[in-house]
Amino acid sequence: MRLHRNLVYTTIDALNAIFNEGEYADKVVARSLKKDKRWGSSDRKFVAETIYEVVRWKRLYAEIAEVKEPYDRDNLWRMFSVWAVLRGYPIPDWRQLEGTPERKIKGRFDELSKVRALKESIPDWMDELGVKELGEKVWATEIAAQNQPAKVILRVNTLKTTKENLRAILMDLNIETEFLKDQPDALVLKERANVFLTDAFKQGFFEVQDANSQLVAHFLDVKPGMRVVDTCAGAGGKTLHIASLMENKGQLIAMDLYESKLKQLKLRAKRDGAFNIEYRIIDSTKVIKKLHERADRVLIDAPCSGLGVLKRNPDSKWKLQPEFIDNIRKVQSEVLESYSKIVKPGGKLVYATCSILPSENQEQIARFLTTDIGKQFSFIKEQKILASESGFDGFYMALLERKEKREENKE
Repeated sequence: MRLHRNLVYTTIDALNAIFNEGEYADKVVARSLKKDKRWGSSDRKFVAETIYEVVRWKRLYAEIAEVKEPYDRDNLWRMFSVWAVLRGYPIPDWRQLEGTPERKIKGRFDELSKVRALKESIPDWMDELGVKELGEKVWATEIAAQNQPAKVILRVNTLKTTKENLRAILMDLNIETEFLKDQPDALVLKERANVFLTDAFKQGFFEVQDANSQLVAHFLDVKPGMRVVDTCAGAGGKTLHIASLMENKGQLIAMDLYESKLKQLKLRAKRDGAFNIEYRIIDSTKVIKKLHERADRVLIDAPCSGLGVLKRNPDSKWKLQPEFIDNIRKVQSEVLESYSKIVKPGGKLVYATCSILPSENQEQIARFLTTDIGKQFSFIKEQKILASESGFDGFYMALLERKEKREENKE
């Protein structure tokens, strides 16, 4: 086990882009992996995993290395040396790593790990918010789970193949997968692999989607032939799942504020053979008004803090600000009141987030049910999913049903 100079240099360049230039970790990793065509899978694995590890543990490593933002290249090398020592790598005699204090690093790690915000490498405000919303015990367990690397989960596209067939195809490529109990469309990779390079992906046999994210479309209870609206479709992971559950029958309207995201969704839908999707940009209130009381099912996959998916997006720890969470709660209230009007009497609505905070989840639903439009809905059920309990992303989903007109009149 030894460090290779070109891989480490690539890692340092990537950390500079993420920490000092504000780039997103996933984009930087994708770019870094294309740097040298001669790299094998183990080289790419080292680069990707090391970048994510240092991003995940940024605060802890910076405290151990005694460096402060903005980090110059020497600071980044010192943080990297902390990672290398704690991972048990022999330190090579490179100029940038001269005088790495191995014993001191181990000692400071033990000492600083007594403070949760440092041990779990999160900002103080996030630690305080987690305790306030979830309580000391649940938060401590949850944030530890959120620091575990995310597994790669595939969602089988049932418009084109079956779970068993896809598993066999991947097995022929030496990519081993496992079925997931109670998850009809999911396959879990036993080891990370670049599945996007496979013909199976290019032919639209699967999408990469977290196991708990896959629960949302099933929760919406869609049937072939319905009119379904996904109001915050984004690039469309859940939209495509809904299309497959509808068996391409009926009308699925994918809406978003951003045209660029819907363009991505169009490309994905073409690959997946999902052709019952219409695309609408929400560029005015008229777009929503035209659909009032027209849909059998509505999904509001609301914008949120993303505090349920830190294992997948560790740089969110450093990009998120408390003001953003305050603002996003207001947005959530607004979209619930506005988009819920699309549901027809007798139709159903799912409100979902990838957050674990009650203030973004069940408290939003409780508040919504007291509003004029909310009083026209009945609460059916909800699901609160923690990463610490499921092993996958943290999620929330609530299912509501719009009352028939005669039921409203009785009240």
